[in-house]
Amino acid sequence: MSRTVYLNGEYLPEEEAKVSVFDRGFLFADGVYEVTTVLDGKLIDFDGHAMRLSRSLNELEMKNPISKEDLLEVHRELVARNGIEDGLIYLQVTRGAADRDFAYPKDAEPTIVLFTQAKPGLSTSPQAEVGIKVIGIEDQRWGRRDIKTVQLLYPSMGKMMAKAAGCDDAWLVEDGFVTEGTSNNAYIVKDGVLITRHLGHEILHGITRAAVLRFAREAQMKVEERPFTLKEAQGADEAFITSASTFVMPVVEIDGAAIGTGKPGAVAARLREIYLEESRKAAV
Repeated sequence: MSRTVYLNGEYLPEEEAKVSVFDRGFLFADGVYEVTTVLDGKLIDFDGHAMRLSRSLNELEMKNPISKEDLLEVHRELVARNGIEDGLIYLQVTRGAADRDFAYPKDAEPTIVLFTQAKPGLSTSPQAEVGIKVIGIEDQRWGRRDIKTVQLLYPSMGKMMAKAAGCDDAWLVEDGFVTEGTSNNAYIVKDGVLITRHLGHEILHGITRAAVLRFAREAQMKVEERPFTLKEAQGADEAFITSASTFVMPVVEIDGAAIGTGKPGAVAARLREIYLEESRKAAV
């Protein structure tokens, strides 16, 4: 049975959902997206994703085609229609269809698409028990990474570079400092201090990042928001990433160097536990 997707106000079988060849998301990557996690049939951090969507659209001078209340209803309807217990909901808004021109069209109506991805056992990933391995690569993305655009070619290339090196992901490096992972925020732990890059145009303002840092501070952990180098990361006691789909995921190796004991550490494990527990409580 095919999935039911949402396209411009309609719920359709995925085979019937069509977008114009003149859509600017297709021609210019002129669009933004969000990914919301579903656990136990409920939405995790929905408010944060809705707020970031609005911010991304505003930064690109793009109309928001749906209210927050209606967007929540669409998410819930897709969860119900597709029987999603654990998984993801992908949302994309583009500037819409118009004849090809670099200038923004004046009369185009935004295109909005949502679809689900079932991920049974998402919160009990075996990978969290063993950790992931990453490589460092040059950050060659555009400068406004704080806008969650669909320009994801270089992150895709980064993941392929990591795969070719026998690793799971890549940490991007600019001017000697780690910015973030290809699709996640990056952290290290040294002498009990949790360190992650400060917010700015250089990184995505992660929704999971914000929640994890809040929980860390509530648990009386010391947090420093500052840049760090790959060398500093290799000498750390622990390292990990956060994202909507991986939650808190330990990093056990960077460019061939084992981090700490080479196994997932206690801080990452505790933060993952807290995040999942508190997020489930607040899920909608």
